[in-house]
Amino acid sequence: MASSRAHNLYRRCSDRESSLPRGSAGRHHTAARRGPRPPAPTLADHALRDLTVLSRALLDTPDEGEILRLAMEHIAAAGPYSAEAGYLKVDGDLVPSPRNRQTHASAVNRRVRELAGQDGAVTVPGRPWGRALGLRGLEGLHGYLVVTSRSRPTEAERSLLATLVRHTAAALSVAFAYRHQREDALELHRLRDERTALQRQLISVVAELRYQRAVHALMADVTASSGGEEAITRVLHKLTGFPALVEDRFGRLRSWTGPSRPDPYPEPDPVRRDEMLHAVARQAGPVRIKDRLITLVRPHGEILGVLALVDARDEADEHAVLALEHAAASLAPELAHLRNLAEVELRLHRGLVDDLLAGTDEGSAYARSEAVGHDLHRSHYIVVVQWPNRTADDSFAQTVGRAASAVGMRSLLTRRSDHVVLVADARPHARALYEALARETGTRSGTIGVSAPCDSPDDIPHHYQEAQRALEVRLHSREHYGTTFFDELGLYRILGPGNDYRELETFVQEWLGQLIDYDSRHHTAMVETLSRYFDCGGNYDETADSLAIHRSTLRYRLQRIRDISGNDLANVEDRLNLQVATRVWKIVLGGPG
Repeated sequence: MASSRAHNLYRRCSDRESSLPRGSAGRHHTAARRGPRPPAPTLADHALRDLTVLSRALLDTPDEGEILRLAMEHIAAAGPYSAEAGYLKVDGDLVPSPRNRQTHASAVNRRVRELAGQDGAVTVPGRPWGRALGLRGLEGLHGYLVVTSRSRPTEAERSLLATLVRHTAAALSVAFAYRHQREDALELHRLRDERTALQRQLISVVAELRYQRAVHALMADVTASSGGEEAITRVLHKLTGFPALVEDRFGRLRSWTGPSRPDPYPEPDPVRRDEMLHAVARQAGPVRIKDRLITLVRPHGEILGVLALVDARDEADEHAVLALEHAAASLAPELAHLRNLAEVELRLHRGLVDDLLAGTDEGSAYARSEAVGHDLHRSHYIVVVQWPNRTADDSFAQTVGRAASAVGMRSLLTRRSDHVVLVADARPHARALYEALARETGTRSGTIGVSAPCDSPDDIPHHYQEAQRALEVRLHSREHYGTTFFDELGLYRILGPGNDYRELETFVQEWLGQLIDYDSRHHTAMVETLSRYFDCGGNYDETADSLAIHRSTLRYRLQRIRDISGNDLANVEDRLNLQVATRVWKIVLGGPG
């Protein structure tokens, strides 16, 4: 388009100038009156005007390729010339113009490169004259024009050609200068943008370094002062502005700093908790789970807890993530230390309980229990815990210990091959420990056996057998899972192996003790009456005849037996236990017969 504009400009100028001698007769007559007619323009004058117009077009063209094209198209303005080829120097190499003639192109290309920037003759078949003319400016060689002629040019034609070459070179110099100016402006703009970006980056790096130093300093202060979990969550909340919290591996809250703490804290689901921990462990760095940004505290690969930021609006940036990671690194040795203390305490407890279950010196037992902070002088209960889906390893032992602490049980703990043993300083609640363990393990398929009260460390081995007996009875009952107390077993207490005379006495005393005491104080025969009643199969007439008393007297005695013992003869379990107790009282213990 630029070349068309230049060409049209050139044609309009030529037409306007050439139209001057073709005026009307009146104009000729006027000119004749003014003086002699000027001489007609020569060919040289026309060529000079054409070159002047072309020079303007070249100088108005900013593109170097377009300048070369215009010069090649209008080379005939300087004489009997043809443009054989044109070249522009680009990055040190001579690039041929697309308008170059393909005939003898390789020979012309080779000759131009042989000239190495100098002018020189070029041989083209059918053309008696040919020259490669360098297009030079102050910056050096810009390119070449390869010109051929049908005849040898005159001096005037050579001069015009040299003028065209100079104007083309000048136009190329101007275009070159403009291009470099644009490139320099673009480069300057790019450098300014790059400098601005680097300045911003530097400011960001400095700010980040300052933040990192602040995080390091605060966490180092917390570690040095042994501030613990609360100090770490407090610093993390201060750094990020988000509520910070620590949970143990099982999802129970250990520390919370910041607003909106749930009260009560939700009970964890063991199955979902394990799934969440495994999902986070597979990722590198903190992971978003719902409204929390979570990272695991796991020195040496073992998960000891969870550190999290509550970020309901997903606003945590890289600085918050950095602070969370540093806080987790500071928390790891704290939790590891607590874990080591717990393991040492567990080993001390386990060693003491193992000796108590096997039988140990009473004085040594009291001294060792005091050393671990437990009062063994109180009455104790032996508790046996078995969960079929859990191996009785250290992990399960710790689970049992946490559950016991959660329901307020003070106890010593050890484990056996298939169960965990607690020596508790108070009678466990009928369901509290079982329910707590069901929540901890995620299943209700567990059984707990509890012994009768034990008043001396010497009796602990025997009461351990009682707890095992209660566990065994529960496992073989219709309801396998739950808590069973030995002193509530009734008849089942004497149906297992390992029972002795003392156990029989205890059983009889439990069921008939009040009646025996009543007979002793009032010289009555309540126990004998009850025994005869059972011997006669509950027949009133036969029982009255065997005792030589009236039927109404028997009815009175049986009612007194219910009132004194508190047992109901109509209840199947009470009736069975009372009947067995009377048999043991009469046959084994030698009661009145």
